[in-house]
Amino acid sequence: MDARYRYDGIELAYSIEGEGDTIILLHGWGCDRNIWKPTSELLRQHFRVVAVDFAGFGRSAEPQTTWGVEEYTRSIEALVKELGIECPTLIGHSFGGRVSILYASRNKVRSIILTDAAGVKPRRSLSYYRKVYSFKLMKHLLPLLIGNRKAQMLIEQRRAKSGSSDYNRATPTMRAILSKCVNEDLCHVMPKISAPTLLFWGDKDTATPLSDAHKMQRLIPDAGLVVAEGAGHFAMLEQKEMWIAALKSFLKIE
Repeated sequence: MDARYRYDGIELAYSIEGEGDTIILLHGWGCDRNIWKPTSELLRQHFRVVAVDFAGFGRSAEPQTTWGVEEYTRSIEALVKELGIECPTLIGHSFGGRVSILYASRNKVRSIILTDAAGVKPRRSLSYYRKVYSFKLMKHLLPLLIGNRKAQMLIEQRRAKSGSSDYNRATPTMRAILSKCVNEDLCHVMPKISAPTLLFWGDKDTATPLSDAHKMQRLIPDAGLVVAEGAGHFAMLEQKEMWIAALKSFLKIE
């Protein structure tokens, strides 16, 4: 069943399949709930599965302000309240992992599964900060030197060359949100997660490297790590059989 709910003045989309204890599926940046289809096919046979389109993705409207992880988490808390869900299991990939971590740190959950999840602030090199601040300086000075029209053309050319694909594809609102979210470090809330936690990670992941998983394993009290060898940032798709086996074992599916 496809449905919608209203939060902070915008409509957000989600779907519900199956019956039983509730599992909430939270996708990564640049994706939508359809990425969970292979996972849902298994889970809906044993659970009630709620798959969400985050604000600004899939069929959900964009936020009207610059949201951070806090606002995205509140939007999921609002859905949980609206549906009368008690003690869900959360499964989060990448950005969905950020929301899962913050949610589980302050709400009761049955368990949490993080696959190639974000939440550890990446280490930045000196060259990275030099590039960022030179770009900011360029944005402020060029309009004064050559006029707004020419400046915007050069700025967009520079952005296309140096920005990530997620950033370049995004609207201005979602670019601002992405910039805010990627710099949020959630390590300080990880020790507050009391629920059993499964970490499923690709050892070739360059977006959220395996070192992030090891750090989460140390910080989350009841966490275990499964490493999918040869997989990248989408380990649950790249190593589907291993992913399904890990889910069955962790969730005690016969």
